[in-house]
Amino acid sequence: MCPPYHSWPKAELHLHLEGSVDIATLRELAPELSVEEAAELYEFTGFGGFLKTFAAIVGHVRTPADYGLITRRLLERLHRENVRYAEVTVSAGVVLWKGQEFAPVFDAIREAAAASPVEVRWILDAVRHFGVEHGMQVAELAAARVDQGVVAYSIGGDEERGPAAWFTDVYRFARSAGLRLTAHAGETDGPASIWAALELGAERIGHGIRAIDDPVLVKHLRDHGIPLEISLTSNLATGVIADLAAHPAQLLYDAGVPLTLNTDDPGIFRTTLSREFELAAQLGFGDEPLRTIAANGFRYAFR
Repeated sequence: MCPPYHSWPKAELHLHLEGSVDIATLRELAPELSVEEAAELYEFTGFGGFLKTFAAIVGHVRTPADYGLITRRLLERLHRENVRYAEVTVSAGVVLWKGQEFAPVFDAIREAAAASPVEVRWILDAVRHFGVEHGMQVAELAAARVDQGVVAYSIGGDEERGPAAWFTDVYRFARSAGLRLTAHAGETDGPASIWAALELGAERIGHGIRAIDDPVLVKHLRDHGIPLEISLTSNLATGVIADLAAHPAQLLYDAGVPLTLNTDDPGIFRTTLSREFELAAQLGFGDEPLRTIAANGFRYAFR
């Protein structure tokens, strides 16, 4: 029996294309892997272990056709879940890191998405700990595609090894090109990382759970209507939250901070958006707050 949240119209704003690759899709990409070998790639401990798993899986996404395949598989799953709208983050920085040409990769992704009933927009993401030059390369790729469904620019990766302050000029360029701005922050690092992302002009914060440690920041997010892209299973899987009961999502919501629920890397974390709503219910969210959060996915979209 499907959970009640399955039938709700939903939008997802924090969803990594490459992290959506589940074991079944990985074996389509790499049929030489046994089920056991594929499953082993998904075992990790801590945030550092997650980054290695992400890199290992992306290593099997080798061609534009592969990117088209993983896009189709992701959107098939979203459609089955009644996700009507998705902003999918494409790790353009990882494409560059692998030495691939981005244009044919993105063309394959767009072609695959065109056949889906899910409305899709794209966020191009740079790996912050790869440095400023890398970040600008990704921003330029995004700026060149604002008329092809790319709506925003983001930085992800290791917050401590790639501080947001490095990217002031990059974000200024992205904004001038007509891109909306978001950033991963306050996931593995503290409130200062979120403040720094806001200084860049970030309009949404990916994760942002460490905001709870700074009452002034919580008030700022509330007063300025800056939403946090919450991903419960992700936070548990990477170990940034010890257990569900310790997650600050309810406290942040009660303080008036706008929240959205997201899967982040659903293939790696073996979750769905409906499952994230189930976990939020376990955390104490009632039906009305969950419906508000579901509506926030549409309200705070960059389309």
